[in-house]
Amino acid sequence: MEPGGGGGGAGAGDSDIYCLSYNQDCTSLAIGMRTGYKLFSLSSVDQLDLVHESYDLSDVYIVERLFSSSLVVVVSHSKPRQMNVFHFKKGTEICNYNYSANILSIRLNRQRLVVCLEESVYIHNIKDMKLLRTLLDTPQNPTKIECTIPAHDSPLAAIAFNSTGTKLASASEKGTVIRVFSIPEGQRLYEFRRGMKRYVNISSLVFSMDSQFLCVSSNTETVHIFKLEHVPERSEENSTWSGYMGKMFMAASTYLPAQVSDMMNQDRAFATVRLNFSRHKNACTLVTIQKLPRLLVSSSSGLLYIYNLDPQDGGECVLIRKHSLLSLEKPESGDVETPAPVSYAATVARASGAPSTSTVAGYSEDGGALRGELLPEHEFAVGPVQLDDEKEFPPVSIRGP
Repeated sequence: MEPGGGGGGAGAGDSDIYCLSYNQDCTSLAIGMRTGYKLFSLSSVDQLDLVHESYDLSDVYIVERLFSSSLVVVVSHSKPRQMNVFHFKKGTEICNYNYSANILSIRLNRQRLVVCLEESVYIHNIKDMKLLRTLLDTPQNPTKIECTIPAHDSPLAAIAFNSTGTKLASASEKGTVIRVFSIPEGQRLYEFRRGMKRYVNISSLVFSMDSQFLCVSSNTETVHIFKLEHVPERSEENSTWSGYMGKMFMAASTYLPAQVSDMMNQDRAFATVRLNFSRHKNACTLVTIQKLPRLLVSSSSGLLYIYNLDPQDGGECVLIRKHSLLSLEKPESGDVETPAPVSYAATVARASGAPSTSTVAGYSEDGGALRGELLPEHEFAVGPVQLDDEKEFPPVSIRGP
């Protein structure tokens, strides 16, 4: 599972779907396939709208869309070291970059595009795709540590930030315990138990947009949803037999080994889903569709499942709709959103003639010092490629200090 937890990989035998990925506000689903890639809108429960599909690249294992804009980033197994950036409404390639090793993951927001290799990270400016910073030997970073979090005894398998970057969830390779920490303090806020005996491979680890829930899926048939709330302590007046026993267990936990006492203090799932499949890779998200909270589960088998989530009582989520991701036909031209009038865009490509063969070194944000490996200069499409700021980008809220 990649850090950030929004997507899931898939093998070639899983209906030829290689990856599943939701965009930043979970309004769009992207799938990479043996034959190309598709983008879907997630605005309705009853209908799954195909926004765009492309078969120019085969064996696509990374596809990321920037919110609801026309900017999409694609990487294929045929060229695993090359990142391709497209404006799909105009049918134009904005640019492409080549790296020294295979690309493992790509993340993007309104300001930055981050490319992760096995031992290095490259940070680009989303406005013009300029390389801003190169981070080499990423496991060792002694001079820029904000905080150190002792998350798990076993190696990490998945991490995910919430939408505001104030919480961090983590799971180890065992996959039995999920922990949530505050950022940047690193204080442990919650600890949830996903299972007791069976070790699993985590497929998805994702917060809801309001950070009230945390969803975890794995290679098993069960999806767990945890509610991020602190249960108030029982008052003496309302004490019951169960409350008395709870206090007895809490008192006894101080004398027990740490592993046993931790298990007693861990919260169980608030809601669950029992899938009718297992061992298929899947990607989950929690989102509000048509004013109600929903759980979406996309599977490498080629299906999207939509469940209702009861935000008050939890329990077993109810399956209300199932859509095929492979058999949809492309919408007619009248159903596709038309491009808005051109304005000065957040993404600009400068005109160029023949592809350049020169190289540029990585830029650094501190003092403009050159560092990092030499990369082939990116090739821009002929003519300007623009995204409309108001129509295609969500508003940016500016916070005070």
